[in-house]
Amino acid sequence: MGASSSTAQNASEQRELESLVASTGALPMLQHTFSKISDPQSNTIPSQSLQECFNMDYKTPDFEAHGSNNNSMSDSFCLLVDNLGESIVQLFFVVDKGGGVSWIELLRGYLNCCGRVPASVALNVLLKLFCTTCAKAGLPLKLEFEPMNDDDGKIGGFVLATDVVMLLWICWTMLWDSKTCTSLEGRGNLCLPDVSHLVLSAVVYCVEDSGGFDLWDCDISALDVQIPAGKFVTWALTTVPCLTDCFTQFVNARLQNSAYPEQRNWEPSTSSVGEILPKETGDSHLLTCGRAWAISLTLRGTPSTEILKLYLPSGDSEACDNLLYRSSLHGRGLNRFWSNIEGYNGPMLLLFCATSRDAHEVDTIDRKWIIGALTQQGFENKDLFYGSSGNLYAISPVFNIFPASGKEKNFVYSHLHPTGRMYEAHPKPEGIAFGGTMGNERIFIDEDFAKITVRHHAADKTYKHGSLFPSQGFLAVEALILEVEVWGLGGKTPKSVQTSYKKREELFIDQRRKIDLKTFTNWEDSPEKMMMDMMSNPNAARREER
Repeated sequence: MGASSSTAQNASEQRELESLVASTGALPMLQHTFSKISDPQSNTIPSQSLQECFNMDYKTPDFEAHGSNNNSMSDSFCLLVDNLGESIVQLFFVVDKGGGVSWIELLRGYLNCCGRVPASVALNVLLKLFCTTCAKAGLPLKLEFEPMNDDDGKIGGFVLATDVVMLLWICWTMLWDSKTCTSLEGRGNLCLPDVSHLVLSAVVYCVEDSGGFDLWDCDISALDVQIPAGKFVTWALTTVPCLTDCFTQFVNARLQNSAYPEQRNWEPSTSSVGEILPKETGDSHLLTCGRAWAISLTLRGTPSTEILKLYLPSGDSEACDNLLYRSSLHGRGLNRFWSNIEGYNGPMLLLFCATSRDAHEVDTIDRKWIIGALTQQGFENKDLFYGSSGNLYAISPVFNIFPASGKEKNFVYSHLHPTGRMYEAHPKPEGIAFGGTMGNERIFIDEDFAKITVRHHAADKTYKHGSLFPSQGFLAVEALILEVEVWGLGGKTPKSVQTSYKKREELFIDQRRKIDLKTFTNWEDSPEKMMMDMMSNPNAARREER
């Protein structure tokens, strides 16, 4: 009776777990994985086989930021990568006495990794994995997890700036691996992005006395500051809410790779990210790898995928076509801007790099900063604000996101006086703006793309409050624009529609340029002769032909 009751209980638990996994869409993949790598005799997956499924081998990564490749940080990162697979198996999968993982435990472990849970629980899981990996690598953290029945327990202690760097690099590595472990184009060499703007964002948010740091020129590896764990969790949930997706995508990709090894037909490559893309992309574009990833961590769906196409091997040869406009390439001014983005009706990311001076400093030093704006629709030539949603971004030197507040809908203003328009007594300003009100915009870019004006958030009820760059102050700041970039994040459909639109416009222009020469072959019938005759003798009587 006892055995029968236990069997029935196991069957009921298995059905419940299978139902939960099926809700994520991963049940067929897990069934195939179990059949491929399980031991037929014990009907379990050997723990060593499961660990190999999650092992990664990135011994000599490249670094996007100059100066990041110091020996201590590089060695620490490699130790973490070497211990990640073992930590995943130990933390999430229960191994039986025979050293195997049963079907039920595989389901339960998968739900622990990739189940549908609140964002706070998913972040707690990620931090536990990072803490376990650091302990195995001999790099223990000062984090404390309160024991609770679920994973949504409180976290105590603190982390250092270098710990945040390692956490972000591990997350990027898992994302990179999930996109390349089944890639037909080859893996390439891992390139670790510059995450200093994200680390400084966490420091400013979590540390009360963050004003004592020089945010414009700060060495993250030498930054001696303790970030409280509780505040760090809050920062991560509000600033980079999609960070936990890196782990779930990695687990799904690795399990699928084990389930369908025939898809893994790539050959290891020694190429770096610089050989995957044009070299000038990473060096000169405002949208570097680290900045693109930071913005993608605030987005989901197509925009998140499109913004990373330049830096994640995808086999898409048209990835560089996402750049719609660049002032140094296409020319400055609203006219040049309009001719390149017109017809694109999809999400667009605008980046503005400017330089200003801090009026509070004794030595007036030019400070370079980058801000951005994300629109969900194409631009329109209107003399009033429009739009349905959007985000503002502080990107460099400190990253932050300012989503819609829900109080007003003054998302975008873009106005260009059409050629030949009649005189207006009170013309509306020409340029591009985001937030605020007419004449008191949160961000305003003049028609020549020479100057940008940034006002305090008190004038804006459309976007969330906050400074767009360090030491912004209450007064309006006028800065010189160094570069403007616009990236289309709508995928192939808006781009193909824009291409068709431009072809139609070119066709119309060619048709208007064509002259019917037969009409002007007879001088006697030409309008030029008629005008000359009228001017030579305006009083001459002329017969009207009827």
